[in-house]
Amino acid sequence: MKKTSGSISRRDLLVGSAAVGGFALLGSPKISFAQTAGGLSAAAASGFDDLAGLLRGELILPGHDAYDESRKVWNGMIDKHPAAIARCTGAADVMDVVKYARDNNIPVSVRGGGHNVAGKALKDGAITIDLAGMHGIWVDPAKKRARVQGGAIWAALDRETLAFNLVTNGGTVSTTGVGGLTLGGGLGWIMRKHGLSCDNVMAADVVTADGRLLVVNEKENSDLYWAIRGGGGNFGVVTSFEFKLHDLEPIVGGMAMYPESMLKEMFHFYRDYTSKAPDSVTTMAGVIVGPPGTPVEGQNAGVIIVCHKGPASDGERLVKPIKEFGPPALDFIGPTSYKAQQSLFDAGSPPGLRNYWRSNFMTELSDAAIDAIVARSDELPSPESMILIEHLGGAVGRVGAHDTAFSNRAAQYNTSVFGTWVDAVDDNRIVAWVRTFSDELKAFSTGGAYVNYMASDEGAGNIEAAYEANFKRLTDVKRKYDPTNFFSGNQNIAP
Repeated sequence: MKKTSGSISRRDLLVGSAAVGGFALLGSPKISFAQTAGGLSAAAASGFDDLAGLLRGELILPGHDAYDESRKVWNGMIDKHPAAIARCTGAADVMDVVKYARDNNIPVSVRGGGHNVAGKALKDGAITIDLAGMHGIWVDPAKKRARVQGGAIWAALDRETLAFNLVTNGGTVSTTGVGGLTLGGGLGWIMRKHGLSCDNVMAADVVTADGRLLVVNEKENSDLYWAIRGGGGNFGVVTSFEFKLHDLEPIVGGMAMYPESMLKEMFHFYRDYTSKAPDSVTTMAGVIVGPPGTPVEGQNAGVIIVCHKGPASDGERLVKPIKEFGPPALDFIGPTSYKAQQSLFDAGSPPGLRNYWRSNFMTELSDAAIDAIVARSDELPSPESMILIEHLGGAVGRVGAHDTAFSNRAAQYNTSVFGTWVDAVDDNRIVAWVRTFSDELKAFSTGGAYVNYMASDEGAGNIEAAYEANFKRLTDVKRKYDPTNFFSGNQNIAP
């Protein structure tokens, strides 16, 4: 049969003239699969006909009008060309893609929200298991639980839980995918009170490398349950999570900005403030380029961002020192909604910009570390780039270092260098700035880094350091569930 490319769905297979095993293929044959399959055998290429017949969702091949749009992810630097994109509609689709790819020796990648900065959702020549169509959410308000499919984003989860005055910790940009953020740990606005996103996972359904769907929780496949809470996408495809939910309380939050002349003083204030902050307060501090229309427009400016979850009177009292310090050049801190707090960074994180990030966990914010950050603050290489320090501790630090795969529980801060820019001509310059600055900060770090902020070119040593003493156990779990490293499109833990 002539090889055909295009969008293949169950609906398309019901009509047409080119019959394959009782089905038919339709598409726009601009590019045949054999031309773009990266050297795969003719048998494997023609086998896509069989895969398409199995799926309830679409199979997008190179040459179809939807292909280029379907392979886009949040980070504009990522330009990968998968052999096929399987838009899965349920666990059965995921299982069939895994079995097919394994049997035909074709690599896979897994896309949830597509927000991972390293672009691990895509791989050249692989089948992308796209979970975007699997975004169902079911809330049980009596049990304070939410069941969430692997392709949902946090804004959607928040919408469903807020309908019942319930929330769970989830990221700082509302368009982030639930799955990717949670598998890497999950820093967020209420983490100091309720723990990381992965700490709130009660159970999950996971498709493993042999194509089985396993239920994982404290009693069933408990080793895999341990590993997916911080170990990334190394062990399988999580088709659904069950999250613990918490009562919605009043939120006092927002951002204050300070002129560049106050940066050193601001970071010292921030260190003192966070050393006394109760668990109800989660804060960040950093350096940005002042946005248009503000008193610090176009200047390097200090920022402190805060979120208090609890009685409003307590929140007003606890954020007051931030509002009075300086005083700030701009003060946007006050009573707000949880939804507004969750989307505070959305406008500054649009899809399509070029991004290269690195981070370092720190047990303290020393004078020397502050000096290093301030010294680099006048070198922000683009208006979109920034330095950000996230305060950990609280409920994050009360989980044992070996209780989940996320091991950096003693760290008090996550200090990140975010390179973000528009034009590819600046790639080398800004990537070099991030690397140099981040390497300098390693002198003050635990040696570990937040997996979700790791760059695309992290070496095996940095990945091992991210998991500290848990790395050996993670390799054991990997060897048990994925001995051939079938799921390698991630910050990889090799078996």
